[in-house]
Formats: sequence, C-alpha cells, structure tokens
Amino acid sequence: MKVGLIGLRGSGKTTIFNVLTGQKAPTGSYGGSTKEEIHLGVIKVPDPRLDRMAEILHPRKTTHAEIVFTDFPGDSASESRSGQSDLSAQMREVDAMALVLCDFIPEAKPLKEFDDLLAEMILADLAVVEKRLARLKKEKGREKELPLLERCLQNLENGVGLRDLFFTPEEENLLSGFGLLSRKPVLALFNTAEERAGKPLSPAYEEELRRRRIQGLAMSGKVEMEIAQLDEVDRAPFLKEIGIPEPARDRFIRACFQLMDLVSFFTTVSDELRAWTIKRGTAAKKAAGKIHTDMERGFIRAEVVAYEDFVALGSDAKCREAGKLRLEGKDYLVRDGDIVRFRFNV
Repeated sequence: MKVGLIGLRGSGKTTIFNVLTGQKAPTGSYGGSTKEEIHLGVIKVPDPRLDRMAEILHPRKTTHAEIVFTDFPGDSASESRSGQSDLSAQMREVDAMALVLCDFIPEAKPLKEFDDLLAEMILADLAVVEKRLARLKKEKGREKELPLLERCLQNLENGVGLRDLFFTPEEENLLSGFGLLSRKPVLALFNTAEERAGKPLSPAYEEELRRRRIQGLAMSGKVEMEIAQLDEVDRAPFLKEIGIPEPARDRFIRACFQLMDLVSFFTTVSDELRAWTIKRGTAAKKAAGKIHTDMERGFIRAEVVAYEDFVALGSDAKCREAGKLRLEGKDYLVRDGDIVRFRFNV
C-alpha cells in the first residue's frame, strides 16, 4: 500500500511523516521558505495475529505487510496541474492520500486548507482529462472512453471531484491508467497543538467531515514525533503517562485500512509466514494473483483455515481433523484473517 502525505507549507507534514516512519527528515518552521524535498519511508504493518502464528509455526522468515509513505513538497498539488511533471507522476502512483492540516496555532483554518487541497486535485485532474480528450478527438476506436471522460470533465469543471461518482467495472478499468487524484481515497489528518495530544477530533470537525463524507484523524505531530523517537521500552510508559492510548502510527494504519476497506490474509509457503493486504470482497483467484500471476492464471482451489481456528487447534492437521480446513473455489471471497494455501497448475 502506498500513501502520500499532502499539505500546505507549515502544516507539519514532514513532522507527521517522521512520526509514521520513525525517520528524522528535516522539518521547516511555520511559514518558512525552505525548499522542501520528497521523502520516502517504508514501515511494516503491525499485526499481532502474524506474531502469534509465528510463535506456533516457528517459520524461517516472517514477512509483514508494508506501507510506503511519500512526503510530497508543500506545493506539490499546485505543481501537478500540468499532469506532466515527475512529481505529478509520483502523486498519481499512490493508493491513498493523507491531507495534513495545520491545527496547532490560533489562526489556523484547517477546513479551508482541506478544501483548497481538494480543489488543487480537481484542477490537476482537469488538465489531464482535457489533454486526453483533445487526443481522443483525433483518434478512432475509443467510443467508450470518450463519453466517460466527457462525464468526468463536466464534474471537474463544476468543481466536483470524482471520488464519489459511480463507475462500472469497465469504466473503472478505463480510468485506472490515469491515476486521477480526485478519485483517490483521502484522510483528513489534523495536526493539533501539544495540549490536545491524544484527544479525538472536535465535534465541529467531525460534523464537517461527515458532511463531506471524509474520514478524519487527529494527532499532535510534535508530541508524537518525540514519542516515535523513543526506545521501544520507554514508549509505552510515556504514552500512558500523557494519556495517549496507542502510538499515532497504529491509529493511522487502522484508519488507512478502514479508508480503503482492506483486509489481511496469511500464507505459509517455503517456510515463510507472510501477510498480504487486499480489498475486502476480493475473490480467491484474484487474491492468488496478489502473490504471483501464475497462481491466478493456473488457480485450482484454495485451502482455507480461519485464524481463530488455527490458533485454537495449533496445526493444519488438527484443523483438518476438526473439519475447520475448507476447500474453496475461485469465487470464494477471502476474509480478514484467513490462512490460505493456493493450489495451482500452469
């Protein structure tokens, strides 16, 4: 999963990046003019289920799912309007965006920042769609793409993002190559003042986000960065002392999974225990393709055990004896926590 951090200069975006990745990327002061750079960070998704399975199976290797974070410069949204820059291309590759909003100074207007960032995405998409339509009018054989993009254009010109529009599977496939920013899931991340560390979003913000049908999260970047850079043994006691129930990284990961409606399944292949992340409702054959295209192409069946049954019984053999190991076909919808062994032939 790839998540982009977007925010205006001075929003504390790079501080949030450091919180989530544990890195120490240089941060600028509020309102500063220092040129920002792109920062990349990869973290492992913590999953107690994977750790418990490792205790039982003692695999040679345990591989967690990963999230790749990209901290984009503060002016990245406006720079991407042309749809041609390298920066724009990188923004279009992420799966979701967290819009970091300044909420730690009295004069902050985070909801206005949020609306401004969404507007920049719409303008960036407008440039891409207009350019593609200009080319389509000179081409033949694109009868399905033309009305689809004209529909997108109409909404974008009216200042409406494409995130909440309905598209058929065929239309989704046609649009997938464009990486349109206003179609990507977004999380409103309020960077709050130190005295609000660990506190939820204000009711006023929650109400506004409900109206916009957007998910939100609050964290105090300055406090959370100090916590993230503590040794592991010191982190939990400090969190408890200041009244924060869990690290910001864990809250953020859970919010991302909810935002994108993701679930995890597990495999044990070649003495490697591994977690995989898929969209909820993914069929077994498609889930097999997440591991390798050959598995999807030559899919025969899936042997499935629920995590709870495996932990309770302790082995595949006992799960089979108890009738908890199931054989499922290509249309089986993989569930969160399933332990799956794919059978295939190519």
